[in-house]
Amino acid sequence: MTYNATEEDFRVGDYVKLEEGVDGGTCREVGSSSSGCCGESGGGSGGWLWSFWWWAKLVLVVAFLGVLGAVFFKWVGPFFMDKEIIPIINWERETFSQSMLALLVFGSIAIFPTLLLPSSPSMWVAGMTFGYGYGFLLIIGAVVIGVSLPYLIGFLFHHKIQVLLEKYPKKASIIRLAGEGNWFNQFQAVTLIRISPFPYVIYNYCAVATRVNYCPYLLGTLVGMVPEIFVAIYTGSLIKTLADASQDRHSLSAPQIICNVIGFCISVATTVIVTLYAKRRLNKLQAEEELLLH
Repeated sequence: MTYNATEEDFRVGDYVKLEEGVDGGTCREVGSSSSGCCGESGGGSGGWLWSFWWWAKLVLVVAFLGVLGAVFFKWVGPFFMDKEIIPIINWERETFSQSMLALLVFGSIAIFPTLLLPSSPSMWVAGMTFGYGYGFLLIIGAVVIGVSLPYLIGFLFHHKIQVLLEKYPKKASIIRLAGEGNWFNQFQAVTLIRISPFPYVIYNYCAVATRVNYCPYLLGTLVGMVPEIFVAIYTGSLIKTLADASQDRHSLSAPQIICNVIGFCISVATTVIVTLYAKRRLNKLQAEEELLLH
Protein backbone atom coordinates (compact mmCIF):
# COMPACT_ATOMS: atom_id res chain seq x y z
CA MET A 1 0.00 0.00 0.00
CA THR A 2 1.37 3.43 -0.90
CA TYR A 3 0.98 6.74 0.89
CA ASN A 4 -0.41 9.57 -1.22
CA ALA A 5 0.92 13.03 -0.44
CA THR A 6 -1.46 15.91 0.18
CA GLU A 7 -0.87 19.62 -0.31
CA GLU A 8 -0.27 20.00 3.43
CA ASP A 9 2.47 17.40 3.25
CA PHE A 10 4.20 19.36 0.52
CA ARG A 11 4.13 22.47 2.69
CA VAL A 12 5.30 20.88 5.94
CA GLY A 13 7.52 17.92 5.18
CA ASP A 14 10.60 17.38 3.09
CA TYR A 15 10.02 13.80 2.00
CA VAL A 16 7.22 11.42 1.19
CA LYS A 17 8.04 7.89 2.24
CA LEU A 18 6.59 4.99 0.27
CA GLU A 19 5.76 2.09 2.53
CA GLU A 20 6.67 -1.40 1.57
CA GLY A 21 4.90 -2.41 -1.53
CA VAL A 22 5.84 -3.25 -5.06
CA ASP A 23 8.61 -0.67 -5.04
CA GLY A 24 10.18 -2.02 -1.87
CA GLY A 25 10.12 1.37 -0.11
CA THR A 26 12.20 4.35 -1.20
CA CYS A 27 12.47 7.99 -0.29
CA ARG A 28 12.12 10.89 -2.66
CA GLU A 29 12.34 14.64 -2.30
CA VAL A 30 9.13 16.57 -2.85
CA GLY A 31 9.85 19.88 -1.13
CA SER A 32 12.35 22.64 -1.65
CA SER A 33 14.67 21.48 1.15
CA SER A 34 18.46 21.77 0.75
CA SER A 35 18.93 18.14 1.78
CA GLY A 36 19.01 15.31 -0.70
CA CYS A 37 17.49 11.87 -0.48
CA CYS A 38 18.10 10.12 2.86
CA GLY A 39 19.69 13.16 4.41
CA GLU A 40 22.40 14.12 1.87
CA SER A 41 23.13 17.82 2.04
CA GLY A 42 23.59 19.89 -1.08
CA GLY A 43 26.58 22.00 -2.00
CA GLY A 44 25.33 25.40 -0.83
CA SER A 45 27.54 28.31 0.08
CA GLY A 46 29.70 26.16 2.39
CA GLY A 47 31.02 24.08 -0.48
CA TRP A 48 31.72 27.16 -2.57
CA LEU A 49 33.62 28.82 0.28
CA TRP A 50 35.65 25.67 0.93
CA SER A 51 36.58 25.44 -2.79
CA PHE A 52 37.56 29.13 -2.86
CA TRP A 53 39.69 28.75 0.27
CA TRP A 54 41.44 25.67 -1.20
CA TRP A 55 42.35 27.53 -4.38
CA ALA A 56 43.43 30.58 -2.37
CA LYS A 57 45.81 28.45 -0.30
CA LEU A 58 47.17 26.87 -3.47
CA VAL A 59 47.84 30.29 -5.01
CA LEU A 60 49.54 31.47 -1.82
CA VAL A 61 51.77 28.40 -1.69
CA VAL A 62 52.77 28.80 -5.35
CA ALA A 63 53.45 32.51 -4.84
CA PHE A 64 55.54 31.79 -1.75
CA LEU A 65 57.59 29.18 -3.59
CA GLY A 66 58.08 31.60 -6.47
CA VAL A 67 59.33 34.37 -4.17
CA LEU A 68 61.53 31.91 -2.30
CA GLY A 69 62.99 30.66 -5.56
CA ALA A 70 63.62 34.20 -6.79
CA VAL A 71 65.43 35.08 -3.55
CA PHE A 72 67.52 31.94 -3.82
CA PHE A 73 68.50 32.59 -7.44
CA LYS A 74 69.24 36.26 -6.77
CA TRP A 75 71.25 36.17 -3.52
CA VAL A 76 71.64 32.80 -1.79
CA GLY A 77 72.57 30.81 -4.87
CA PRO A 78 75.38 33.09 -6.10
CA PHE A 79 77.00 33.11 -2.64
CA PHE A 80 77.23 29.31 -2.50
CA MET A 81 78.27 29.22 -6.14
CA ASP A 82 81.28 31.42 -5.54
CA LYS A 83 82.39 29.68 -2.35
CA GLU A 84 81.62 26.01 -2.98
CA ILE A 85 80.14 24.94 -6.31
CA ILE A 86 82.34 26.79 -8.81
CA PRO A 87 85.64 25.65 -7.24
CA ILE A 88 84.45 22.04 -7.32
CA ILE A 89 83.31 22.30 -10.94
CA ASN A 90 86.57 23.94 -12.00
CA TRP A 91 88.61 21.27 -10.22
CA GLU A 92 86.52 18.58 -11.87
CA ARG A 93 86.99 20.04 -15.36
CA GLU A 94 90.74 20.50 -14.91
CA THR A 95 91.31 17.04 -13.40
CA PHE A 96 89.11 14.72 -15.45
CA SER A 97 88.31 14.40 -19.12
CA GLN A 98 84.73 13.78 -20.21
CA SER A 99 85.36 10.08 -20.89
CA MET A 100 87.02 9.63 -17.50
CA LEU A 101 84.21 11.55 -15.81
CA ALA A 102 81.62 9.36 -17.54
CA LEU A 103 83.41 6.27 -16.24
CA LEU A 104 83.50 7.67 -12.70
CA VAL A 105 79.81 8.61 -12.79
CA PHE A 106 78.84 5.22 -14.18
CA GLY A 107 80.96 3.36 -11.62
CA SER A 108 79.69 5.35 -8.65
CA ILE A 109 76.02 4.90 -9.57
CA ALA A 110 76.64 1.18 -10.12
CA ILE A 111 78.63 0.59 -6.90
CA PHE A 112 77.25 3.05 -4.33
CA PRO A 113 73.86 1.27 -3.84
CA THR A 114 75.72 -1.93 -2.98
CA LEU A 115 77.63 0.00 -0.30
CA LEU A 116 74.38 1.60 0.97
CA LEU A 117 75.55 5.01 -0.24
CA PRO A 118 73.35 7.55 -2.08
CA SER A 119 74.04 8.03 -5.77
CA SER A 120 72.10 11.28 -6.28
CA PRO A 121 75.27 13.49 -6.33
CA SER A 122 76.63 11.36 -9.18
CA MET A 123 73.36 11.86 -11.05
CA TRP A 124 73.73 15.62 -10.58
CA VAL A 125 77.21 15.44 -12.09
CA ALA A 126 75.76 13.51 -15.03
CA GLY A 127 73.18 16.26 -15.54
CA MET A 128 75.82 19.01 -15.32
CA THR A 129 78.23 17.33 -17.71
CA PHE A 130 76.16 15.32 -20.20
CA GLY A 131 72.67 16.86 -20.17
CA TYR A 132 69.36 15.03 -20.46
CA GLY A 133 70.08 12.66 -23.36
CA TYR A 134 73.49 11.16 -22.63
CA GLY A 135 73.04 11.76 -18.92
CA PHE A 136 69.87 9.66 -18.81
CA LEU A 137 71.43 6.81 -20.82
CA LEU A 138 74.50 6.86 -18.59
CA ILE A 139 72.46 6.78 -15.40
CA ILE A 140 69.94 4.16 -16.50
CA GLY A 141 72.73 1.82 -17.63
CA ALA A 142 74.49 2.16 -14.28
CA VAL A 143 71.22 1.65 -12.39
CA VAL A 144 70.83 -1.79 -13.98
CA ILE A 145 74.07 -2.87 -12.32
CA GLY A 146 73.44 -0.88 -9.16
CA VAL A 147 70.18 -2.68 -8.36
CA SER A 148 71.22 -6.11 -9.66
CA LEU A 149 74.30 -6.55 -7.45
CA PRO A 150 72.41 -6.16 -4.12
CA TYR A 151 69.66 -8.43 -5.42
CA LEU A 152 72.18 -11.19 -6.16
CA ILE A 153 74.13 -10.60 -2.95
CA GLY A 154 70.87 -10.84 -1.02
CA PHE A 155 70.67 -14.55 -1.83
CA LEU A 156 73.71 -15.12 0.41
CA PHE A 157 71.95 -13.48 3.39
CA HIS A 158 68.40 -14.59 2.68
CA HIS A 159 67.75 -16.00 6.15
CA LYS A 160 69.17 -12.96 7.98
CA ILE A 161 67.09 -10.61 5.85
CA GLN A 162 63.97 -12.60 6.69
CA VAL A 163 64.71 -12.26 10.42
CA LEU A 164 65.29 -8.53 9.98
CA LEU A 165 61.98 -8.07 8.18
CA GLU A 166 60.13 -9.83 11.00
CA LYS A 167 61.32 -7.11 13.39
CA TYR A 168 59.57 -4.45 11.28
CA PRO A 169 56.26 -6.05 10.24
CA LYS A 170 54.64 -2.84 8.99
CA LYS A 171 57.45 -1.93 6.59
CA ALA A 172 57.86 -5.58 5.64
CA SER A 173 54.19 -5.90 4.71
CA ILE A 174 54.67 -3.17 2.10
CA ILE A 175 57.69 -4.67 0.39
CA ARG A 176 56.22 -8.19 0.56
CA LEU A 177 53.59 -7.00 -1.91
CA ALA A 178 56.27 -7.15 -4.60
CA GLY A 179 56.42 -10.93 -4.27
CA GLU A 180 52.68 -11.51 -4.55
CA GLY A 181 50.63 -12.29 -7.63
CA ASN A 182 51.65 -12.72 -11.24
CA TRP A 183 54.38 -11.00 -13.25
CA PHE A 184 52.42 -7.79 -13.81
CA ASN A 185 51.40 -7.52 -10.14
CA GLN A 186 55.04 -7.81 -9.09
CA PHE A 187 56.11 -5.24 -11.68
CA GLN A 188 53.42 -2.82 -10.49
CA ALA A 189 54.33 -3.26 -6.82
CA VAL A 190 58.06 -2.77 -7.44
CA THR A 191 57.36 0.38 -9.49
CA LEU A 192 55.23 1.88 -6.71
CA ILE A 193 57.81 0.99 -4.06
CA ARG A 194 60.54 2.72 -6.08
CA ILE A 195 58.43 5.87 -6.45
CA SER A 196 57.33 5.86 -2.79
CA PRO A 197 59.51 7.25 0.02
CA PHE A 198 60.71 3.75 0.97
CA PRO A 199 64.55 3.78 1.29
CA TYR A 200 66.00 2.96 -2.12
CA VAL A 201 69.25 1.25 -1.08
CA ILE A 202 67.61 -0.87 1.63
CA TYR A 203 64.97 -2.28 -0.70
CA ASN A 204 67.69 -3.53 -3.06
CA TYR A 205 68.74 -6.09 -0.45
CA CYS A 206 65.27 -6.78 0.97
CA ALA A 207 63.70 -7.49 -2.43
CA VAL A 208 65.09 -11.02 -2.67
CA ALA A 209 63.41 -11.94 0.64
CA THR A 210 60.00 -11.12 -0.87
CA ARG A 211 60.50 -13.79 -3.57
CA VAL A 212 59.98 -11.28 -6.35
CA ASN A 213 61.28 -12.47 -9.71
CA TYR A 214 64.28 -10.69 -11.19
CA CYS A 215 62.64 -9.47 -14.43
CA PRO A 216 59.69 -7.61 -12.81
CA TYR A 217 62.09 -6.39 -10.12
CA LEU A 218 64.47 -4.89 -12.68
CA LEU A 219 61.84 -3.45 -15.03
CA GLY A 220 59.78 -2.07 -12.14
CA THR A 221 62.91 -0.44 -10.76
CA LEU A 222 63.82 1.21 -14.06
CA VAL A 223 60.30 2.57 -14.58
CA GLY A 224 59.92 3.68 -10.97
CA MET A 225 63.24 5.54 -10.96
CA VAL A 226 62.55 7.59 -14.11
CA PRO A 227 61.03 10.55 -12.17
CA GLU A 228 63.97 10.59 -9.73
CA ILE A 229 66.50 10.43 -12.57
CA PHE A 230 64.95 13.34 -14.47
CA VAL A 231 64.73 15.46 -11.32
CA ALA A 232 68.41 14.72 -10.60
CA ILE A 233 69.43 15.60 -14.17
CA TYR A 234 67.38 18.80 -14.05
CA THR A 235 69.02 19.70 -10.72
CA GLY A 236 72.47 19.17 -12.23
CA SER A 237 71.64 21.25 -15.30
CA LEU A 238 70.26 24.02 -13.10
CA ILE A 239 73.40 24.04 -10.96
CA LYS A 240 75.54 24.30 -14.11
CA THR A 241 73.43 27.19 -15.44
CA LEU A 242 73.76 29.10 -12.19
CA ALA A 243 77.47 28.34 -11.93
CA ASP A 244 78.15 29.60 -15.45
CA ALA A 245 76.18 32.78 -14.79
CA SER A 246 78.00 33.41 -11.52
CA GLN A 247 81.44 32.65 -12.98
CA ASP A 248 80.90 35.03 -15.89
CA ARG A 249 79.81 37.72 -13.42
CA HIS A 250 76.46 38.39 -14.99
CA SER A 251 73.05 37.82 -13.47
CA LEU A 252 70.33 35.82 -15.09
CA SER A 253 67.76 37.72 -17.09
CA ALA A 254 64.16 37.95 -15.92
CA PRO A 255 62.91 35.31 -18.42
CA GLN A 256 65.68 32.92 -17.35
CA ILE A 257 64.82 33.39 -13.69
CA ILE A 258 61.12 32.86 -14.36
CA CYS A 259 61.77 29.73 -16.42
CA ASN A 260 64.10 28.29 -13.79
CA VAL A 261 61.66 29.04 -10.96
CA ILE A 262 58.75 27.54 -12.88
CA GLY A 263 60.82 24.50 -13.81
CA PHE A 264 61.90 24.01 -10.21
CA CYS A 265 58.31 24.31 -8.93
CA ILE A 266 57.04 21.89 -11.55
CA SER A 267 59.75 19.37 -10.66
CA VAL A 268 58.96 19.59 -6.94
CA ALA A 269 55.19 19.46 -7.48
CA THR A 270 55.43 16.50 -9.86
CA THR A 271 57.67 14.60 -7.46
CA VAL A 272 55.31 15.22 -4.54
CA ILE A 273 52.18 14.27 -6.49
CA VAL A 274 53.68 11.09 -7.93
CA THR A 275 55.08 10.09 -4.54
CA LEU A 276 51.75 10.65 -2.79
CA TYR A 277 49.93 8.67 -5.46
CA ALA A 278 52.38 5.79 -5.15
CA LYS A 279 52.09 5.80 -1.36
CA ARG A 280 48.28 5.83 -1.52
CA ARG A 281 48.25 3.06 -4.09
CA LEU A 282 50.59 0.95 -1.96
CA ASN A 283 48.36 1.44 1.08
CA LYS A 284 45.37 0.34 -0.97
CA LEU A 285 47.17 -2.78 -2.18
CA GLN A 286 48.26 -3.51 1.37
CA ALA A 287 44.67 -3.20 2.64
CA GLU A 288 43.40 -5.51 -0.10
CA GLU A 289 46.10 -8.04 0.78
CA GLU A 290 45.12 -7.97 4.46
CA LEU A 291 41.43 -8.49 3.57
CA LEU A 292 42.35 -11.56 1.52
CA LEU A 293 44.39 -12.98 4.37
CA HIS A 294 41.52 -12.53 6.81
